[in-house]
Amino acid sequence: MLISRRAVLLGAAAIPLTSCNRGPAVERLTIAAGEVGGFYLEFAQLLAIQLRVAGVAREVVVRETGGSTDNLRLLAARETDLALSLTDAIPSGPDLRALGRVYENYLQCVVRADSPYKSLNDLAGTTISAGAGGSGAAVTTARLLTAARVNCQQNHLPLEKAATALADRQVAAMFWSGGVPTTTLDKLSRRVPIRLLPLGAWLAPLRRTYGSVYQDVLVPAGVYQARTAVAVLGIPNLLLCRPDLPTAVGRAVTNTLARQARLLVPPAAVGAQYLNLQSLVVTNPIPLHPGAAAEYRRLYG
Repeated sequence: MLISRRAVLLGAAAIPLTSCNRGPAVERLTIAAGEVGGFYLEFAQLLAIQLRVAGVAREVVVRETGGSTDNLRLLAARETDLALSLTDAIPSGPDLRALGRVYENYLQCVVRADSPYKSLNDLAGTTISAGAGGSGAAVTTARLLTAARVNCQQNHLPLEKAATALADRQVAAMFWSGGVPTTTLDKLSRRVPIRLLPLGAWLAPLRRTYGSVYQDVLVPAGVYQARTAVAVLGIPNLLLCRPDLPTAVGRAVTNTLARQARLLVPPAAVGAQYLNLQSLVVTNPIPLHPGAAAEYRRLYG
């Protein structure tokens, strides 16, 4: 259930409302991001630029990772300050806080256009890439295949290797969770024609089992040279931190998310981008960091 902006923010009312930009909040911030060619990494690099410009930290380091699961591990081990994660990859009961719901990932099942595969069920008995090890895509794909009762050999290749394997017919399909268009897949589509398999039919069974985290989204016509739109699965993406992130840092990062939203969207993006107050504050099931809640309240009342 979506909660109101005011309900989320009132809990921060007792926190003093001070300026976020009186010199660097910290010397160094690290963001655990994702794979080369994907939106996690692109978004984190854009965010790092704006955090430096705003003077939030003197140094902002973006870490390349396998994705959500890797990022959550790094956050728990105190090897990163901020981390991006798909909501469905977050285990129950983690000691985490959110700075915002930043955008929506699209789970995409990619096949060669000249392949015989028209539906998810057609992949039974084949070999696929089910998302990189350590990625949120691997979590969502495993759930999807279970819901669809599709048995296949699952490899876990990084994005670039998965695209090459698909082009070389070493896998029948590759699953990827990211923004649209994903740069690597867009480049692949210009070399080898590809198609996305429709996934919308599995939204209802996934929601019955895992709740409303999954959403019905369309990859627009024209993406990857497609003639028509394709229904796939959408999963909200959160920017996370630990509860002990200093309040001033939480506020400063949140201020950047809210104030510089237009500069944080990868240039090629055509899919759903949140980065507005109505969506930023809705981070269920992870509560907002107190600094984030206070800053949203200061900015928007």
